[in-house]
Amino acid sequence: MTTLLLSSFIHHGPLKQRTRVWLDSPPTTLAGNFRHSRCGGLPAAALSSIHPSTSSPTIQIVGGNQLGWYEKESSKLGSTMETAHEDFDWVKLEADLYHWTRALRPVQWYPGHIAKTEKELKEQLKLMDVVIEVRDARIPMSTSHPQMDSWLGNRKRIVVLNREDMISTADRNSWANYYARQGTKVVFANGKLGMGTLKLSRLAKALAGGVNTKRKAKGLLPRRVRAGIIGYPNVGKSSLINRLLKRRLCNAAARPGVTRQLKWVRFGDDLELLDSPGMIPMRINDQSAAIKLAICDDIGERSYDVSEVAAILVQMLARLPTVGYKALHDRYKIEVDGCVDKTFVQKLAVRLFNGDSHQAGLRILSDFRKGKFGWSALERPPKLYE
Repeated sequence: MTTLLLSSFIHHGPLKQRTRVWLDSPPTTLAGNFRHSRCGGLPAAALSSIHPSTSSPTIQIVGGNQLGWYEKESSKLGSTMETAHEDFDWVKLEADLYHWTRALRPVQWYPGHIAKTEKELKEQLKLMDVVIEVRDARIPMSTSHPQMDSWLGNRKRIVVLNREDMISTADRNSWANYYARQGTKVVFANGKLGMGTLKLSRLAKALAGGVNTKRKAKGLLPRRVRAGIIGYPNVGKSSLINRLLKRRLCNAAARPGVTRQLKWVRFGDDLELLDSPGMIPMRINDQSAAIKLAICDDIGERSYDVSEVAAILVQMLARLPTVGYKALHDRYKIEVDGCVDKTFVQKLAVRLFNGDSHQAGLRILSDFRKGKFGWSALERPPKLYE
């Protein structure tokens, strides 16, 4: 059973990283985690989250040197929530997610233009001095192409975790520590607002700085550093480039599949950027990852059943210590009674959409994407055993 669970992480990294499991839980805790009731097998700890006293929000104190009583109590509550998030059993959640997805129609999405541009991209990679791989900060592992390592070889790489505004500080710190241990250059960015773009351009130039040194030694004139920006669909590649250039040169929209061809653009006198369509495997073997792509709108909507994906999302949210049952109840005014699977979506459909489960599913997914439950990642870094 352990091998089965770990398989969802195998395609995300090189061979030396194939012993990954989620943080904060030793492998021995996997046993006995597959007891599921009719409503999804939610643990008692999760059920207790419906009590108001355990779902206080994190409050950030800005400015001032002295904290009053209210600020001190709020700070304690925020610290408690972060501690609960750190102690959360991500292995159990991933095991449950695997169980839930087995009964669903497989999520597959491979538009015709991707096959052509993938071949062209491999040729363009030979010209690149540095590769900027953009991932969704909410699901960094699920938005890492399984063939990326073989494509890049020994080329210098920068990992950009875009949409950093959609995850918590604890999530950000956890991923920053993970990539630091791996020796990977990582930049947290917000492509819409331009945060992280200046750091990214400086880092790209620094990593590829040796190119012109070698050219000068050979008696050649210097040239612009070539950086390719690649990644899954709708992770914000084009928006990132537009923010770097401070003008709209690349088509960008909040849906997958907008960019359909490779495009080189110049950034100043010393950097060229390649915008590329989203690259996704022809077949997604890891359906847990596929569901997370659907939840985060990183895959075409036609590839999945909206109500089914929403049902899985509410089950995940009910387990997350930063959300829980109470947030779902407060948002939709629906008594959950320990059941947050398809039944919850159906109840919402009856309450708001005349029984239309598709529209109910769209509302739940939209609320998550807009941060109506607060900002939280759906993945935490894997841990390598020595």
